Amino acid sequence: MKLAYRTVDVFTDTRFCGNPLAVVLGADGLSDEAMQRIAREFNYSETSFVLSPACPDHTARVRIFTPALEVPFAGHPNIGTAHVLAAMPDYADADELVFEEKAGLVRIGVDRDVDGTVLRTELTAPEPLTTPAIWSVDEIAACLGLDPADVATTVHPPMVASVGLPFVVAELASRAALARAKPVLDAITRSLPRDGADSIYVYTRDCGAADGGADVSARMFAPFDGLPEDPATGSATGAISALLASRAGIIDGEWRATFAQGVDMGRPCRIEARVALRAGRPDTVRIGGRSVDVMEGTIRI
Repeated sequence: MKLAYRTVDVFTDTRFCGNPLAVVLGADGLSDEAMQRIAREFNYSETSFVLSPACPDHTARVRIFTPALEVPFAGHPNIGTAHVLAAMPDYADADELVFEEKAGLVRIGVDRDVDGTVLRTELTAPEPLTTPAIWSVDEIAACLGLDPADVATTVHPPMVASVGLPFVVAELASRAALARAKPVLDAITRSLPRDGADSIYVYTRDCGAADGGADVSARMFAPFDGLPEDPATGSATGAISALLASRAGIIDGEWRATFAQGVDMGRPCRIEARVALRAGRPDTVRIGGRSVDVMEGTIRI
């Protein structure tokens, strides 16, 4: 059995930057075990598998695997998979793709150049914001090797947040603290998993020159998923965007921000977020960015 695959670097327009993704096409005949083995072979933060949709009105069924496990939803696999499919003849005129995923339907908008070339793709989060649990400052600081004074709580305390995939999220007081953060496995093992989250996403609004003019700079650690650090995490960006937008004092309108991630690991990414608010609550959360093609080939099963 042979399957075609593509790789793309996501949330960048520069090859060998961004977050790499493998997209395996025509994966209907693969078992769960085979998908996991292939994801482990690529050893990217995620690998997506494109299958026939259950509903013919949808574009595809998409399954997403880290090197260690399957996840119900993730950001950069959706952005990158949409980039790959939107360039194929069957979808060359599509301005929206619809993916069936374990978290629900994921809609992806496609922006094109005048000649039809895919410029960027933008997903709509499949679930509303939920914040099931609050963490202590001391606990999050211990998990990241930081001092409790490095954790900012003016806008929100450390907490679990999700728009389809839960993360522990926390704001740090400075860019220097973000650069110092590192996963402390003993502390993380004592604290996670909890409330569906097994990963920690930290960010600061104290951005530096290396962040390329972004509003927010972030890092994400997921040691249980085989990811010491992820270059770009769209699902976590969606969750924190919804959380920040909900506390921005906007009643009816749109909140926007750009996020830098991967800078501290040499894979700079730029993620664009926008949140529509109705009656002061996040109504629609969208995460988008560019992708660039890198490799293509055949997998032998």
